[in-house]
Amino acid sequence: MSTLRDFDLLVFDFDGTLANSASWFRSILPDLSRRFGFRCPDEDELEVLRHKPPREVMRILKIPGWKLVFIAVHVRKRAAKAEAFPLFDGVPEVLRAIAAKGVRIAVVSSNAEGNVRRALGPELSALVTSWSCGAGLFGKAKHFRDVLRETKVTPARALSVGDEIRDIEAARDVGLQTAGVAWGFGMKPALEAANPDLLFVTVDEFQAFVAS
Repeated sequence: MSTLRDFDLLVFDFDGTLANSASWFRSILPDLSRRFGFRCPDEDELEVLRHKPPREVMRILKIPGWKLVFIAVHVRKRAAKAEAFPLFDGVPEVLRAIAAKGVRIAVVSSNAEGNVRRALGPELSALVTSWSCGAGLFGKAKHFRDVLRETKVTPARALSVGDEIRDIEAARDVGLQTAGVAWGFGMKPALEAANPDLLFVTVDEFQAFVAS
């Protein structure tokens, strides 16, 4: 099994990986469904959808692909006006420990960079050496390439850390090693089915990996 010493760069997703934005997103979901004309799932169905890949979720909710960019722009603007999303317990300590070991940190997110920086705060934001935000739902591969180009790290020495199947798929397309985390949107069985190189169920497990 890989250890932190095998990597020069860890590339983090934000929503559902570093920050707990799920409750906020659920609160605006009914309004989004009205604005953009898709079916709004209830709480029970949302739990079922956590086991599905993104394209299957889109099909079930009847969201055409061309609407994704408009939905994403709207959500980023609303997030900028909301209170900063809370970080998961243990995340600040994890980021500090990674930086202390000389491993660089990057953030690749569908959210806006300003929203991510606001949630992390000045101290933790200063630990991030590369940012590539505003990625589309299926556009993270390009952003991974941008981060690798900026940091001059080879794909084999970089680890993507994210809570969704699409994070794993995009990172694999670029040649990064992949870590799925099951404390965000994606459920453990769904992440396991995507066959990441590493899988962490809790932040404590990830902390142990960083300490190894």
